[in-house]
Amino acid sequence: MKLYPVKLLTITCEILAQKNIMEILTKHEITGYTIYEVNGNGARGLRGQGFKNEKNVKIEIILREAKLQDIVEEVSRTMFANFAIVLYVSDVGVLRTEKF
Repeated sequence: MKLYPVKLLTITCEILAQKNIMEILTKHEITGYTIYEVNGNGARGLRGQGFKNEKNVKIEIILREAKLQDIVEEVSRTMFANFAIVLYVSDVGVLRTEKF
């Protein structure tokens, strides 16, 4: 079994930022991702326990490194000032590179 190196971009953000994130992904021709509703505690306090607008989502995107930098730069430049967002990148291996 051979694993091929790709990147896992994980974005945890308030649900109000989800639409903007999806627009950025679409702009960069990213069509595959997974979204989870999540809750937790951080700099902005306990999140995800109350109203729909107070929920958080985690968006996971597996992609090739060539597309990663532009997406990370745009999210950080356009969204960090106005939304609660945690963004991180991990190295992962996949079996089927044609999907990414």
